[in-house]
Amino acid sequence: MKKEFSGCLYYSINNLSKVLSEMADEAFKTTGLAPSYGFLLMAANDNPGIQPSDLSRILRLKPSTITRLIEKMEYQGYLERKSEGRATHVFPTEKCRKMDNDLREAWQHLKDDYTSVLGERYTEVLTEMSAKAVEQLDK
Repeated sequence: MKKEFSGCLYYSINNLSKVLSEMADEAFKTTGLAPSYGFLLMAANDNPGIQPSDLSRILRLKPSTITRLIEKMEYQGYLERKSEGRATHVFPTEKCRKMDNDLREAWQHLKDDYTSVLGERYTEVLTEMSAKAVEQLDK
């Protein structure tokens, strides 16, 4: 990391995000899906009938990005959308539900990978502090 930017939270977190993204790509490779699709499917499995706006909030992705991800997963047979009046609900298919264990194993593999490098306590503190920072900056 360049010394002149090392004191910048944005620069540091952005670099951390890049490293973690590479680790996530590697961990989710076994599922044949990118991590963003994996987290989308896990959220759908956990919340059958969820609305895209809620997925957008949970995954912190723009509505247009969520729509694109849902469409791709629907095309591949993992999700289905049902309209109820003006509302759209997203449901996991049987294919998605069967994939859930593999997705959660990939997620656990990711957590194990970065915890083995950072240590359990540091990982716990960094995760907690990051979540609190997001909450504070979102206000």
